[in-house]
Amino acid sequence: MSDALNTPDVLSEPAPDAPGADPRPARAKGEPRFPDGPQPDPAGSHFERRIRSFQPRRSRVTTGQADALQRLWPAWGLDIDGQRVLDLAELFGNDRPVVLEIGFGMGEATAQMAAADPDTNVLAVDVHTPGQGNLLNLAEQNALDNIRVGNGDAIILLREMLRPDALAGLRVYFPDPWPKKRHHKRRLIQPEFLDLAATRLRPGALVHCATDWEPYAEQMLEVLSAHPDFENTQADGGFAPRPGFRPLTRFEGQGLDKGHVVRDLLFQRR
Repeated sequence: MSDALNTPDVLSEPAPDAPGADPRPARAKGEPRFPDGPQPDPAGSHFERRIRSFQPRRSRVTTGQADALQRLWPAWGLDIDGQRVLDLAELFGNDRPVVLEIGFGMGEATAQMAAADPDTNVLAVDVHTPGQGNLLNLAEQNALDNIRVGNGDAIILLREMLRPDALAGLRVYFPDPWPKKRHHKRRLIQPEFLDLAATRLRPGALVHCATDWEPYAEQMLEVLSAHPDFENTQADGGFAPRPGFRPLTRFEGQGLDKGHVVRDLLFQRR
């Protein structure tokens, strides 16, 4: 999974008679890709420019994903614009505990975990449009009323739109590892990020990270272990075995086939 930013789709549409072609008419220049769906840059220029942990990427949206975005976004989607503080009970229609997931990829694991734990709400944030549409499809197909899909920068969500102690957990699965040394400053799990996350996590909240990039895993362990607001759930202070509640994803399986070692980290908010 990745927290990569998805910019407006500018890939050319296939010819009308091409396999898998989108039957909808071509958009006029400047017309939104999904008028009733996620916006390309919901926060706009309201906030400071800073080094971000995601990068632009473009992918084709299937007809089914586009349909889900148009139909379901008004009810189950959230543009992260930073202009209001969320009432999570109102957003989900109940007062169940809420877990924030940052970077859900195509959403398969998110949907499985939501189905297995219907008493927990999942606010799943990404900026990859095909993944947003896919997760909305999965939520509808499996009648998962405990999923909401956020579009935009998770930092703005945490800092501007969530109240203190609003979250019962935080999941960051397979974020972009930014492997080049000069890019390490772009990694999400940094002391500053944990400072912010700690203010939004209630005491006892579980922070669960997973990565198949060993150097990043070591950095995560070091940074989390050094932070005064978080405590490792492992008595030996090391990595955790993959918990049964985290599904084995297709992405993870591909990494394991290549010999990658997947590390899980389970820390609690003190």
